[in-house]
Amino acid sequence: MKLMTYIVTVWCSLWLTVDGNTGHSERPNIVIIVADDLGWNDVSFHGSNQIPTPNIDALAYDGIILNRHYVPPLCTPSRASLMTGRHPMNVGMQDHVIISDEPWGLGLDQKLMPQYFREAGYRTHLVGKWHLGFFRRAYTPTFRGFDSHFGYLGPYIDYWDHSLQMNETSARGLDMRRNIDINYAANGTYATDLFNDEAVRLVQAHDKQQPLFLVLTHLAPHTGNEDDPMQAPPEEIEKFNHIKDPNRRILAAMISRIDAGVGKIYRALEQRSMLENTIILFYADNGAPTVGVHANSGSNYPLRGQKESPWEGGVRGAALLWSRLLPRKGVVSEQWIHVSDWLPTLGYAANIRIPPRGSAIDGQNQWKTLQSISAGGRSVVMNNAHEEFIYSSYIKRGWKYVNGSSMEGHYDGWLGQIDGTEGLSADEYYGRLISAENIGSSLNFTRDQVEETRHSATVQCTNEIDQTACEPLVSPCLFKLAEDPCEYNNLASLYPDLLRELEADVQHYRERGAHSRRKPADSRANPALHNYTWTWWQDELTVKPPHSGPVANFMAALQNLVTFFASLFSRQ
Repeated sequence: MKLMTYIVTVWCSLWLTVDGNTGHSERPNIVIIVADDLGWNDVSFHGSNQIPTPNIDALAYDGIILNRHYVPPLCTPSRASLMTGRHPMNVGMQDHVIISDEPWGLGLDQKLMPQYFREAGYRTHLVGKWHLGFFRRAYTPTFRGFDSHFGYLGPYIDYWDHSLQMNETSARGLDMRRNIDINYAANGTYATDLFNDEAVRLVQAHDKQQPLFLVLTHLAPHTGNEDDPMQAPPEEIEKFNHIKDPNRRILAAMISRIDAGVGKIYRALEQRSMLENTIILFYADNGAPTVGVHANSGSNYPLRGQKESPWEGGVRGAALLWSRLLPRKGVVSEQWIHVSDWLPTLGYAANIRIPPRGSAIDGQNQWKTLQSISAGGRSVVMNNAHEEFIYSSYIKRGWKYVNGSSMEGHYDGWLGQIDGTEGLSADEYYGRLISAENIGSSLNFTRDQVEETRHSATVQCTNEIDQTACEPLVSPCLFKLAEDPCEYNNLASLYPDLLRELEADVQHYRERGAHSRRKPADSRANPALHNYTWTWWQDELTVKPPHSGPVANFMAALQNLVTFFASLFSRQ
């Protein structure tokens, strides 16, 4: 028996060392940071100095800027794709976000990213937003592979008191939990700071005998409740008096607190001597909503459109990858990447077989692609193509097909142009980037390298050519993104065969897609029925006894047992 144990130990050690994709004998720590409703032009590594993001930028200049990182144009579909490695239309999560009184969520038949990593020996933690269902407890993070969760379950909350006023038909309810317990103690602490500090605490307390898998999904810069949507600490807002638009000034403060958190997490990893074997992924879950529903004055300019639209401003998100394990750094990648790719890509980097034999996912392993500018990778990006949705958006070999639009075309323009006189000077920007209080002071890049990288990461629109105007509510449009990233020139009339080819692809995707899981609202979710908290109301209502005593205790114990077994099956 001892001999067998020794053989297995040696074999595993050799497999990790020889076949290890990172070149390290230990599995790398994985840190994923997601900003909610962050615009393409709301980070300064894309060229604007209006909202400086020095810590995020420092990772970008010392890592890989993912200049063609595609995401679904809404929160819930985007998160579902990250967690499953599937396109949301193939798991029934394609059409809408989950409203907190709707009884649906990401199917329990789906194996999620944290489950893969936990099975491989990782400690798995989620901080911040979930938004993949909570009508039953089995759908919540600690029953889906996360060892811990500190944050909220629904779409957004107030930044200070952490309550959600969903609409006029429900009461205002608290949505803040530590694991499955309601958290009242955090009341009064700004949500972004709360989540940053929790992520730092987890790094500081981490047992380095196991690798770390940490996902931080921020509330910011998504708006809060409709009665007070734009919220940030006054002292942070004052730092951006150079911005004339008062809402964008608040947005800048919201983003600044995210940036500060990136710096704190980096420093915590550095202090624990964990940086050498850590991969950090930062990205926006979708484009910013410049106008309309939950507008935050974000800017996707010069990209066309915004959140909840088929245009690049909705589906092409700001993103970067940083790691000392990457041999290719300080570059701008123009390779096509979809958020579903991160499950197999990070799994490959961690020596985890994803997907297992006999199963299928939509994501592609991009780890080797990111190591070389010549390596082949993804050539197709499906944004959406489902019958229940009002538009199709699809990319193949650099050509983009758009048919239909959202909000009757109100989001079809080029929104959020920034006043170029409101930003820092070039000297001020670089000085802040490398200042001692920011992590750029610890990374290796020169001013010339920074300027060259920023220039490469800045989208340059071609001059508008007099082609047939795109009217997607009338007929499909075709764009050549490599030459026309801002979707100025509809070439559908010039390439009818190509248009038909892409249209046929879209129809194929549509036909094989899963039926939407969305369910109508359930009034029993009302927080007024649950001590003014948002909770897994179907569990509460179906097992809550009419009186207290031994019967109530028995029923509670029985429900806990049922939920336990449900969670076990969900992890299969």
